[in-house]
Amino acid sequence: MRVLITGGAGFIGSNIAKRFLDKRADVVILDNLSRAGAHKNLDWLKGCSGKNLTFMNGDVRNRQLMGLLFNKPDIGKIDMVFHMAAQVAVTTSVVNPTEDFEINALGTFNLLEAIRSSKQRPVIINASTNKVYGKMDFAGVEEKKSRYRYKNLAYGASENTPLDFYSPYGCSKGSADQYILDYSRIYGLKTINFRQSCIYGPRQFGVEDQGWVAHFIISAVFGRPITIYGDGKQVRDILFIDDLVDAFLAAAKNIKSTGGRVYNIGGGSKNTMSLLEFIVLLEKAIGRKIPLKFKGWRPGDQKIYISDIRLAQKDFGWRPKIDFKKGIRLLLGWVASNKGLFDGF
Repeated sequence: MRVLITGGAGFIGSNIAKRFLDKRADVVILDNLSRAGAHKNLDWLKGCSGKNLTFMNGDVRNRQLMGLLFNKPDIGKIDMVFHMAAQVAVTTSVVNPTEDFEINALGTFNLLEAIRSSKQRPVIINASTNKVYGKMDFAGVEEKKSRYRYKNLAYGASENTPLDFYSPYGCSKGSADQYILDYSRIYGLKTINFRQSCIYGPRQFGVEDQGWVAHFIISAVFGRPITIYGDGKQVRDILFIDDLVDAFLAAAKNIKSTGGRVYNIGGGSKNTMSLLEFIVLLEKAIGRKIPLKFKGWRPGDQKIYISDIRLAQKDFGWRPKIDFKKGIRLLLGWVASNKGLFDGF
């Protein structure tokens, strides 16, 4: 087994890599190491990889390099591709929409074309996003004391939710999402799209603009104030990283039925929190108050997003195993035990 992971030194990518390295599979990582914490994740992987890890410092925007990946004798046949390389923040996409487009849309196109033009037909797992659904104004939202809730969606947003690319990030990831689907229909590539909600866990160097669960935990451990944009009642379903990797592998194993399909993947209706509720939980865990600041809503913010994950359960028998309370304890413990990784962060 040989797998290629674009963005393999990032949070999700490094966890995928570790899972396969533990199975003694050959892992090829393509990463430009631009993301905060990527160098540290790569060093960690090198320390536990033996001879099974190949690292290429490169960028998905480089079409020539992407083509070479599937025609390099020293790499060989690639069985699975995990496309995790991305520009990941809505706020960054608003500031620099050109770079956002080039990384997310063009980078994905380059990968697909490289595979289509080669003789290889690996399984392709693509990390898409719930932002392809936009604000979902049609769903109806009620405001409660500490959170928002859907009026009409008991299980959350299904894969039949109308697409509404909101923000440059939504447009770039949405374009990539649709290319992934169409290259399965038109060219027969073995693709699976995962429209992900909030993923969290070890090796995540979350910042204010992206990776909010980790960002809040890191801030709490180091006694830093947290800024909440909006009123703090916005709700997300959150999913621990081990469960996400399990979903990837289960879907890939069932590629005959999952190929060319899209799945909403998150914690689902049983693993939801508002920002305010998370702050209360964190304060209890660390035994002190967390200083808060409030600012206005940011472009593209959704008051609520919850994934309907029933299709994944139906098609490949997956459901989250780690509930949000246990997952938060695990991530809090990892951050507290690895404070040195956050020097200067």
